[in-house]
Amino acid sequence: MNYSEVQKEIRAEIFNTLEQIDDESVEKLLAEIKQADKVFFVGVGRVLLSLQSVAKRLAHLGIKTYVVGQITEPAITDKDLLIVGSGSGESAFPLIIAKKAKQFNARVAHIGANPDCSMKQYSDHFVRIPVATKFNLPNQTPSVQPMTSLFEQTLLLLGDSMALMLVREQDIDMHSLWEHHANLE
Repeated sequence: MNYSEVQKEIRAEIFNTLEQIDDESVEKLLAEIKQADKVFFVGVGRVLLSLQSVAKRLAHLGIKTYVVGQITEPAITDKDLLIVGSGSGESAFPLIIAKKAKQFNARVAHIGANPDCSMKQYSDHFVRIPVATKFNLPNQTPSVQPMTSLFEQTLLLLGDSMALMLVREQDIDMHSLWEHHANLE
């Protein structure tokens, strides 16, 4: 198998998965983001890496974003949103953080693959990325890629799609976004 064949398979999987995400659930998540004073993100492993990219992209749009655990993380309040990335919805750390956020009356949005999971009890909103997780449930789309790569890739592109939706909705001049970009590089 060569690169050309493999990348075509991966692109097809990503395209198919993005097509299956419910528009209304994404629009509702965007409404939650716009309504929030601050938007916090939590996940683990490669999911966290994708969420960090989403947080950074939204920060470029002027949204106050924080990744749980970063040294400058402020207190969460009832005016804020916590976005949890967890394919299975069973990862221990995100569950603990979501429970804690609810104690402060923050809104919680879960982006995951499994709607019937432990995270459900803490989530106000759910966006489903319908791919196979570590539990390999029957209603999930399998992937040729290792482990949960398809979830992490789709999560990143979902975030970039939401950012572009915001740019177009708010008629943001793309060049002006550089004002929010890191400049100590």
